[in-house]
Amino acid sequence: MLKTFSNKLITLFTDKFAWLALLSGAALTFSYAPFGLWPITFAALAVACFVTDQPSTQQSAKYGFLFGFGWFAAGISWVHVSIAQFGGLPLLASLLLMGLLCAYLAIYPALAFALATRFSDKSWQRVALLLSGFAIFEYLRGTLLTGFPWLSFGYSQTDSPLNMLAPWIGEFGLTLVCVLFGALLYYLLRHKCYQLTVFALLPLLVLSVVTRTTNNPVEYTGEQTRILLVQGNIQQSLRWEPEQFWPTMSKYQDMTRPLWQQADLVVWPEAAIPELEDLAFDFLHNLDKAAAFNQSALITGIPDYQFDTRNVYNTLIVVGKQQADDEQGHYQYLHTNRYQKHQLLPIGEFVPFEKWLRPIAPLFNLAMSSFSRGDAQQANLIANGLHVLPAICYEIAFSELVRNNYTSQSDILFTVSNDAWFGDSHGPHQHMQIARMRALELQRPLVRVTNNGISGIYDPLSQTQHTLPQFVEETMLLDVKLMRGDSFYSQHGNKWAWLLVATLVGLVLLKNSTIWLKLRMERNYL
Repeated sequence: MLKTFSNKLITLFTDKFAWLALLSGAALTFSYAPFGLWPITFAALAVACFVTDQPSTQQSAKYGFLFGFGWFAAGISWVHVSIAQFGGLPLLASLLLMGLLCAYLAIYPALAFALATRFSDKSWQRVALLLSGFAIFEYLRGTLLTGFPWLSFGYSQTDSPLNMLAPWIGEFGLTLVCVLFGALLYYLLRHKCYQLTVFALLPLLVLSVVTRTTNNPVEYTGEQTRILLVQGNIQQSLRWEPEQFWPTMSKYQDMTRPLWQQADLVVWPEAAIPELEDLAFDFLHNLDKAAAFNQSALITGIPDYQFDTRNVYNTLIVVGKQQADDEQGHYQYLHTNRYQKHQLLPIGEFVPFEKWLRPIAPLFNLAMSSFSRGDAQQANLIANGLHVLPAICYEIAFSELVRNNYTSQSDILFTVSNDAWFGDSHGPHQHMQIARMRALELQRPLVRVTNNGISGIYDPLSQTQHTLPQFVEETMLLDVKLMRGDSFYSQHGNKWAWLLVATLVGLVLLKNSTIWLKLRMERNYL
């Protein structure tokens, strides 16, 4: 048995296709922020289509798994930064944990490639099933076990010419476009499938022409609001120390005070106030009066433990003016003008099987890791007359969650985070890229503020971005142009994609059933 295992291991290490699959997946990292080499996505997917074009479904799944493992091992390597620095696990154990996470995520592309191999015998069928398979399994990756939709292919196109399609088909649609381009590139170069390429690209060409010739339903209103971003750069190891509450609050107030009268809206990061909301009432009451006195409103993150229900929420609250013509602040504990985070981060914000996992290591017993889920659909925050569409931390990666809270009245897309967990890695850059994709989909200006960067403001119409440098305590005061009108994606989401999947799968099934019936008739005749 040991000899058999050794032989298989040697075969794997000498398998050129295996290395090609692994390296092409790892190369995808360079297509995302901060590198931004978006054409790599098409080349990497073309290579993946090549190595998984096998007569055996098992072989296709194996190379698809290795492609996926390389994709996530390099792409989300920043997760290991938080595990290594704050997890309290030995290096070997933390690497094993990362390996298990990447192996789990690699199952989804493996299944997509295996599906395409198992049920196709022609080029067009395989392309159709690759599109359908990635649609299905990318959806499942973003849904099962709370979901982890990070590094979908579409995000690599945030700054590419294809981003003009985002208001129409969203990131999910761009992911399918990437799969289509990769598959067609493979079949064009290796099998000279010119007819297939032209036929498959024709609908996309029509869509591109429509987007360029149709007037954008979203436009500037002619109004603007002045927003102040405050990036405190509080050291992660000190954030929840009780003696650091007043030094932290003094820093945020001192950074805000000189510019407060110039700002219509002030924004602080996720859990910027390191105290339970009920216990910080006096501070919040004074903050509410100060914001109103300066004719402004302030949105900040704060944890809220409700003693009667014993539920604790990762919360955004508004203090100061709610409506533009208010003369005083409106804050009171548990007022409805708040947002409670729905999509919680496993381990970081809740611990599954906590009775068994918490005693194992500090990784499973982090501060503020027992949050409750807020509702999936919540009203926009209202701050100084602005309708603010909120998302906390990695909620911004869940496009349908954000879209379901969008209304035609939403003025800005606002997200807060604390990326101090991930140090000087590419994780925060990917996070900002994901947030900008949401702005492109919904066609609303993005305001993002984090503890230590990347904080910034992004205009999806002009595609201009202003950011603060990472790892500094800094502020940014900027005029944000408001917009009106609804993008196609904001109104219809991914419905078109599932219609496409049903059509493609139906065509493949129809063709296969026709062949099966023909063979059966020939057999009966003979």
